[in-house]
Amino acid sequence: MTMDLYQLREAVVSLCERSGKPILDLSEDDYRQGGFGDLLDGYGSAEKINRLVEEDFLGIIAEKAGTPPAFPVPQRVLVFSPHPDDDVISMGGTLRRLVREGHDVHVAYQTSGDIAVGDEEVRRYLYFVKGVNDLFCDGADDAVSKLVKSVSAFLEKKKDGEVDDLEVQELKALIRRGEARLACDYNHIPKDHVHFLNLPFYESGRIEKYPVSERDVALIANLLAAVRPQQIFVAGDFADPHDTHRKCTAAVFSALDELKAKKAKTQRQECSKGAAGDSFDWLDHYKIWMYRGAWAEWDLADIDLAIPLTAGELAEKREAILKHHSQMESAPFPGSDSRLFWQRAEDRNRGTAARFAALGLPKVEAMEAFKSKKVKN
Repeated sequence: MTMDLYQLREAVVSLCERSGKPILDLSEDDYRQGGFGDLLDGYGSAEKINRLVEEDFLGIIAEKAGTPPAFPVPQRVLVFSPHPDDDVISMGGTLRRLVREGHDVHVAYQTSGDIAVGDEEVRRYLYFVKGVNDLFCDGADDAVSKLVKSVSAFLEKKKDGEVDDLEVQELKALIRRGEARLACDYNHIPKDHVHFLNLPFYESGRIEKYPVSERDVALIANLLAAVRPQQIFVAGDFADPHDTHRKCTAAVFSALDELKAKKAKTQRQECSKGAAGDSFDWLDHYKIWMYRGAWAEWDLADIDLAIPLTAGELAEKREAILKHHSQMESAPFPGSDSRLFWQRAEDRNRGTAARFAALGLPKVEAMEAFKSKKVKN
């Protein structure tokens, strides 16, 4: 019996975990006792299976963030981040390496993330804004004074579970945009490569969001058409307790489908007119990589790209996450995990590296992992 490569990976990883052995040490007895004796008939020997799987895993560990498969620098890269910190939490090390290696990196923050900002953070900034007005304008800016009074009064009377008014929502969104910009500055991403989509489906003011609509998809499609990315990174961690990640990623896929339909229609029109050229050529060559974040990691058998991180790179990733001050101890929705987001990310990345090392693969400090999504052009 033979299997496709993903199934074979699963079988071998399960045997390694049960036996406590690295891949190359698995014996024929291990396969038979583990219920995979038929594989020996299909592949000839335990050694052949072991070598095949080891070479496969070695092939997905990238020396550079853009490999494998290798592609020339620079590539246009578009990272979609559902909330304004998912990029650095989930792939902060890879993000820095892509920039360092000369790729043309864009980051798109899909939602404002305002609901995840605590009222205390707003008060902190109100004190600052009022202080600036008093110190440099002698308190003369009436618009600023009015805003501070209005927002302070709302927060003072706000009841548990009450939806923020529009001013507070906008201030919370502004706080998150500022944090995201700081992190992008730290990661050397040009300011004009940082995109805030503010998808409408998110702006319910409540935990429960609106359904994704054509307005959301159109905003994403417009950005894709402008950037024309060759490498696209999207969230693949649908354990997000508020379902935002799933909706954001589904919207990206819908936008790509719409652009492909538009491409086909345009090509038919050009052919009928005898015209040449194709402004949608990038749609024939892009790749999609799915990352996971603060809640889960890919199973080893599902990983198609693993980016090794040094201790220094892991520390740089932590620094970028820490730029998102509102999402530290005072974050309203940290989930059931008591660890801070940077701690979850580091534990996950170190854990992935340890699992690879247990298979007898190269030992590194940490790893970020990605699963590719098959693209139908």
